[in-house]
Amino acid sequence: MTIHRYAFGVALACLITGSAERAGGQQPVQRQVDSLATELRALRARLDSLRAAFARQPAAAPARARKDSGVVDELAALRAAAAAAAGTDTLRGRADTSGQTKFIGRERNQAQLNPEISVTGDVRVSVQRPGIERDNFAPREFEVGFQSALDPYSSTKIFVSLENGEVSVEEGYAYWTGLPGHIRFDIGKFRQQFGELNRWHLHALPETEYPAALRAYLGDDGLAGTGISLYRAFGGLGTHELTAQVTRSESDAELFGGGGRPTYLLHLLNFWQLTPSTYMQIGGTGLYGTDPDSSLRTKVGGLEFRLTWRPSARALYRNWTLRGELLALRKEFRGTGTTRSGTTGGC
Repeated sequence: MTIHRYAFGVALACLITGSAERAGGQQPVQRQVDSLATELRALRARLDSLRAAFARQPAAAPARARKDSGVVDELAALRAAAAAAAGTDTLRGRADTSGQTKFIGRERNQAQLNPEISVTGDVRVSVQRPGIERDNFAPREFEVGFQSALDPYSSTKIFVSLENGEVSVEEGYAYWTGLPGHIRFDIGKFRQQFGELNRWHLHALPETEYPAALRAYLGDDGLAGTGISLYRAFGGLGTHELTAQVTRSESDAELFGGGGRPTYLLHLLNFWQLTPSTYMQIGGTGLYGTDPDSSLRTKVGGLEFRLTWRPSARALYRNWTLRGELLALRKEFRGTGTTRSGTTGGC
């Protein structure tokens, strides 16, 4: 009996000791589980907060993702560089790659204040056989051009001519675009819009001289004037241009005497694109002026025609133009006078 009691006591002591050890081992595990559950709840709360922040800023998330991934928006960089070079981003909001808008103030680039300057030379070379070669090179004219944009809607052009040792202003005028009715307004001295070739400078002609009829009626240097000009282009069965000018015309041909009275010019040009490579234009011009001191009335009219073939892919090297003008001049002294006519042409 004593042995049984002793064995029972030993077994009970082992059972109590094992239970105590198991209870002591379970307590640290439970603490770890509780700690992990707390951290998980904190992470979930942080994730919900981030989701709410991204939902409030949908545009910023892609920009941040592109920035974090190292992807560079090359198109935006090129636009920013072009705007900086052109100076068009002055005092204007500009979006950067971070998605935020920055307002940058920048002083105007001083280089943009300088006008565009060009120099053109017109030198004639002649050779004669048989005979002694002498004075083969004749510098007829040198021209210096100044062009400058004053603002997006106004510009100035000045052309200074050096001819036969004399300096003169061939053209000098300012013009404005974007006016009501899509009208362009010019003021100053300019070559008048009589026909097509009179508007061109001598060095820009397809020939070495102005046509004979043009020089006989309008003068050796063509027709120029100081005054104002209105220009309007409009559509409808083609493209049409209307020009009206009020000037004090200057001409070597003494068209209007020496009274210095204003002259009036009206020019209408009609343009049609026949094919992608061919276009045709027909125009008409009327010019009128008086000199009360000598009872002179001068009327000049002109018709112009042009047909041009110019393929878009080879226009620089292969094209042809058929051009012609018909001129008529009438001078009346005290109501009587004669009418002369002449033609010009070229290909």
